[in-house]
Amino acid sequence: MNQEDREDTTIYRVVVNHEEQYSIWPDYRDIPAGWRDTGKSGQKQICLDYIKEVWTDMRPLSLRKQMEKSIKD
Repeated sequence: MNQEDREDTTIYRVVVNHEEQYSIWPDYRDIPAGWRDTGKSGQKQICLDYIKEVWTDMRPLSLRKQMEKSIKD
């Protein structure tokens, strides 16, 4: 059995950075600097489904703010 055939039983947590960009991270590992836990965890697909639901604007926060400012000016 190769690695691709094994079921991924890892529990992940959804993390977000200061630019409001989302990712998943294995629950057993420390969250990397610059990222924070969103409180959502579970199997990979559950976490990915959650991200798909909440991350509706893929633009980084700084870009969204810059674009809002340019519209007001």
